[in-house]
Amino acid sequence: MRVAFAPSLALAKRSARLALRCSTAPPSTCRAAPLRVVCTATSPARNPLRDVPVGAQLSSNQIREAFLAFYEHKAHQRLPSASLVPDDPTIMLTIAGMVPFKPVFMGMAPRQFPRATTSQKCIRTNDIHNVGVTKRHHTFFEMLGNFSFADYFKPHAIQWAWQLLTQVYQIPPQRLAVSVFETDDEAFTIWRDHVGVPAHRIQRMSAQHNFWASGPTGPCGPCSEIYFDFDPLSEQPIHLEDDHRFIELYNLVFMQYQRDAHGNLTPLAAKNIDTGMGLERVAQVLQRVDNNYETDLIKPIIDAVARVANLSYLHATHAQKTSFKVVGDHLRAVSHLVADGVRPSNVGRGYIVRRLLRRVVRHGRLLGIQHAFVAQIVPTVSELAKEAGLTSIHDKIDLVVTELSREEQRFLQTLERGEDRLDQVLHNLRESGTRVIAGEDAFELYDTFGFPLELTEEIAAENDFKIDVERFDRCMAEQRRRARAARDAAEFDVHAVAVLSEAVSKAGSTTFEGYHATLLEESPVSALLSITEKATELRDRVEEGHQVRVLLSRSPFYAEGGGQVGDTGLLQGPNGVIRVDDTQKEAGTFVHIGQVAQGYVNVGDKVRAVVDASARRKIMAHHTATHLLQAALKHVIADDGISQAGSLVDADRLRFDFNCPRAVSQDELQAVEDVINKWIGEAHETEVSFMSLDEAKAAGAVAMFGEKYDASEVRVVDVPGVSMELCGGTHVRNTVDIGLFKIVSESGPSSGVRRIEAVCGAAVMPYLSVRDAAVKKLSTSLKAKPEELPSRVSALQEELKAKSKQLDQALADLAVAKAMGLAADAKGVGEFKHVIERLDGLSSDSLKAAAENLSEHLGEKAITLLASENNGKVSFACAVGKAAQKKGVTAGKLVGSVAKLCGGGGGGRPHFAQAGGKDPTKLGEALRHAVTVVEEAFSE
Repeated sequence: MRVAFAPSLALAKRSARLALRCSTAPPSTCRAAPLRVVCTATSPARNPLRDVPVGAQLSSNQIREAFLAFYEHKAHQRLPSASLVPDDPTIMLTIAGMVPFKPVFMGMAPRQFPRATTSQKCIRTNDIHNVGVTKRHHTFFEMLGNFSFADYFKPHAIQWAWQLLTQVYQIPPQRLAVSVFETDDEAFTIWRDHVGVPAHRIQRMSAQHNFWASGPTGPCGPCSEIYFDFDPLSEQPIHLEDDHRFIELYNLVFMQYQRDAHGNLTPLAAKNIDTGMGLERVAQVLQRVDNNYETDLIKPIIDAVARVANLSYLHATHAQKTSFKVVGDHLRAVSHLVADGVRPSNVGRGYIVRRLLRRVVRHGRLLGIQHAFVAQIVPTVSELAKEAGLTSIHDKIDLVVTELSREEQRFLQTLERGEDRLDQVLHNLRESGTRVIAGEDAFELYDTFGFPLELTEEIAAENDFKIDVERFDRCMAEQRRRARAARDAAEFDVHAVAVLSEAVSKAGSTTFEGYHATLLEESPVSALLSITEKATELRDRVEEGHQVRVLLSRSPFYAEGGGQVGDTGLLQGPNGVIRVDDTQKEAGTFVHIGQVAQGYVNVGDKVRAVVDASARRKIMAHHTATHLLQAALKHVIADDGISQAGSLVDADRLRFDFNCPRAVSQDELQAVEDVINKWIGEAHETEVSFMSLDEAKAAGAVAMFGEKYDASEVRVVDVPGVSMELCGGTHVRNTVDIGLFKIVSESGPSSGVRRIEAVCGAAVMPYLSVRDAAVKKLSTSLKAKPEELPSRVSALQEELKAKSKQLDQALADLAVAKAMGLAADAKGVGEFKHVIERLDGLSSDSLKAAAENLSEHLGEKAITLLASENNGKVSFACAVGKAAQKKGVTAGKLVGSVAKLCGGGGGGRPHFAQAGGKDPTKLGEALRHAVTVVEEAFSE
């Protein structure tokens, strides 16, 4: 296909002019001369028609800019992409373009503008197994969207979408088909009568496909989708579920109903529009390529991987192309996730990074890349993102490369251990004459060492082995069952969440008064939720003894956020008192969590909200100390990579997690502690100001991990000359109010992350009192002064170490002596003999020494198998002479078979092996089995 079209700059200007002309005119009157499209060749797999063009051939950057400019000139506020880490506790990642606007759509936050348009970066991992297999599945993608907040509705949304596709992107109308919700006659009529889509190209679809809901309750409504037709002259009826012929380009969601807890739909007075168009899919169509991976969004990444692998993507096998696609997609995802503050770990978002990166490494190895290579590809990912206006990877390129490379190297080591384990499995099977790998072994390789089944199958096939896939599937199903059970146990009560959302929607946002000197505020009760084991209910009155959630219009209680815990205290009403044990935030509304301690409380009662002042003072001291700690770490360690990775601030302590590739030394910790106490003693005033986000960044303010900020105004907490951070928390007025600062511990909760726990102010005294009592007790016991304790303890440790060595040697000598006493009782079978006995109470090392010495004494025609029960566990040691090995008995095979009877396993070399077991009650049976095996072998 050769396409004649205007250069990119001219096209952008022309799209802008078109959008300007149409911004005030009714959508149906907007017209524009089509771009000249000349078809001279085509690919049967993508466009079997020679006389139906596809559309303007545009780069992804041109497609994105044309979309945003089109809607910007229709009075939409153009906004940058939000983070992949959403400010929404109900979802883990930003999975759709509407996520940043969810509070507005659900009525929990006021709208700042009536219309908006974005290109939002998104992550979805629910169908990860399809990535690289199908043409259009991704984990990372960009979603183009236009949004109306109680402004325009169906007619404009539908006609503008059609205008964008047919006039700006120049997709011929005969290339498009439309779906509507099965009962949405209004949308059907607009498409047919106003836009002019033939009725036979409009398909009604069920709620499964064409009805959107924000959750079990809340805003919802029908959808209408626009599909691209790869074969528009086909005589077959329109069937939009046909993925080979159709691809969904644009989804228009019409939020026109409110669903209550009983499933009833009520028309909304203020209707909204939420749309989404996948950039990768539009690029596939307009760039005339076979799949999304061959667009200019991903193909440069694949080309970079191909260079490292010394392969040609064009001439690659189908399996290799799948691996190229997986690597290209997943590297986009993990690079953006790390740039947005997510670090690899075993939980939550961090596990997603770890899982995706492990797939990258696996598929890299399938492409023949045996070494670490991610660092070579990330710059390409960064450059593509920068061209798209997504600069976070570029801004943090060193951090992204460091984090991903460290995780990659760790998994490469894991893979090596997995390969060693697989070699051992294959070796044992060869000795036993079996050619089928047990499903349990294949699952262990998958679950423990990260081997995908296909990789194990490939290695097995190369060695003429098969896998018990059916048993593997059963093991996998059992793991999924356990995972579902754990997930179900941890999920929130869906009904409770729905009721709380309904209460928050009615109550509106809470004005926080807790920054002021007073910790007391009067406010009417906006809503009450009674919490029982059976249900969560909105109530007009809650009585003594009941758990309750209270919503107020004004509150001095700080709601948990930015690492700071929620306040505690009392709500004193005219008829009762509520003890507040915690304060949380839900979409801008403060939720006071506690119990009715006296009497009762009614909705509408004016209550005195009284914060626990003592606890608040301790929390403020720890929060300001956390700011000082971050500044001190950067000052002492002098590493640009030091950045916050999480925090907890409460009345008793502070916990600060930060990115650092190594442990902090004791000398560095002491220096950090000293400089913080120095700053405290200098009595720096704490200054709080409000400014725009850009002004705050220019001033050098540091953003707290995981927090989202309003670009128009942020709160800046400044300790002049020491620390400046964006923070909504509460702080002391002067650093001297913190008191003494003391580091309690330093540890590494996960790879690349260090954690410091500390106490300050009033919390220091209990900590020091416990340590002082321990020192006094030790001094008395060891008869040493406190300053002499370190040397005294070191001397005792050396003495104990020496005596332990002596004891181990004595036990080993005793074990050898016992074993040698068994030599006279060796059983003979022809010219061969064996000793198969148990010697309880021996360690595995002592058992090993005994077996080796006895075997050496008995000679090459003997087999020695010793077993020991010690503290409820079983150990085996087996030695086989060279002549005995020729009879078909090897140490690894024999010890593995007896250990299996005791619920264990193990192996080793033909002449010597060790194993362990969990069930000592089967030890006698296991040894009898060994005697039978050996005597049968010697009798042959």
